[in-house]
Amino acid sequence: YTILSKVHSDRNVYPSAGVLFVHVLEREYFKGEFPPYPKPGEISNDPITFNTNLMGYPDRPGWLRYIQRTPYSDGVLYGSPTVENVGKPTIIEITAYNRRTFETARHNLIINIMSAEDFPLPYQAEFFIRNMNVEEMLASEVLGDFLGAVKNVWQPERLNAINITSALDRGGRVPLPINDMKEGVYVMVGADVPFSSCLREVENPQNQLRCSQEMEPVITCDKKFRTQFHIDWCKISLVDNTKQVSTFQEVVRGEGILPDGGEYKPPSDTLKSRDYYSDFLITLAVPSAIALVLFLILAYIMCCRREGVEKRNMQTPDIQLVHHSAIQKSTKELRDMSKNREIAWPLSTLPVFHPVTGEIVPPLHADSYDNTSMPLMQTQQNLPHQTQIPQQQSAGQY
Repeated sequence: YTILSKVHSDRNVYPSAGVLFVHVLEREYFKGEFPPYPKPGEISNDPITFNTNLMGYPDRPGWLRYIQRTPYSDGVLYGSPTVENVGKPTIIEITAYNRRTFETARHNLIINIMSAEDFPLPYQAEFFIRNMNVEEMLASEVLGDFLGAVKNVWQPERLNAINITSALDRGGRVPLPINDMKEGVYVMVGADVPFSSCLREVENPQNQLRCSQEMEPVITCDKKFRTQFHIDWCKISLVDNTKQVSTFQEVVRGEGILPDGGEYKPPSDTLKSRDYYSDFLITLAVPSAIALVLFLILAYIMCCRREGVEKRNMQTPDIQLVHHSAIQKSTKELRDMSKNREIAWPLSTLPVFHPVTGEIVPPLHADSYDNTSMPLMQTQQNLPHQTQIPQQQSAGQY
């Protein structure tokens, strides 16, 4: 197959520095550039993804972000241009990929950043909205509703959305896919008037204490947001640029000339030959010789200096050898006697006779007389060799 690529005409946009910029990459805009479905009459719904980068670079500028949840949703470019890029056109290459036909379509987005007369706005507030994702908040109607609620609370003359950031970009965790949980979004707005008393309620000691205890602070104007936006008032940030003291220190730059260190003298092209024989002797030969000498000394001690059993017996007194031999013979004799010893069988293992018939009755446990569950001695009743003791009779019957 052949991957085709079609280039659209350039599109120019004119955002202002310090004001939120949003550009939607619509899938419908690129569907016409790709061939339709093979079967006529079917609605084309090809999965399309986008790739955006600064012309000549692999990625986008630092202030510009891009998001697309699924191949069946539109892509969104958003961010807040900086003052440093004012007057410099930023060319973004947009490439659309058709995941069904593997075709591509390209066009360039030329961003001409304009300077804003009221930038930067001196009073800035950043809100954290818990029940929104970033692509939902970027929708014009949703963002307009939020700015309307802020304007109702703040009452400024000029109000602008400065930036929108996903909570995931601030180190937040991906929410569980249950109960329609959202990742959250940070929205920064700027105004030209000081903060209202409602927004200042977050700085009260009571509310600060409740936030430290992970409790919801009491804000009087929260009901104006609660119908659509769930604001986390403990994460609100109020910045007053009119009271901030500039900590910028001017950098004193030098002339850019290195101090004179004399004339450079490169090493000579001809190097003198070096003899490594002495280094070899010191590194290998000397340790090997010392190890060999130690080995010979150890071998002489272990092999040539053995005393042996005969020398040991010669140095041992005779009486001690006789005692040792006698102990060995006695031990051997006791072991032989213990193997051949016979003991008398207990009475419980001998045969007994029935007192009436005279027949031999087998013992109670003929197999083993060491059984602990049986008595060691049988009762001495009705044994043939036992004398019968006459029983005492009652008086008068003699």
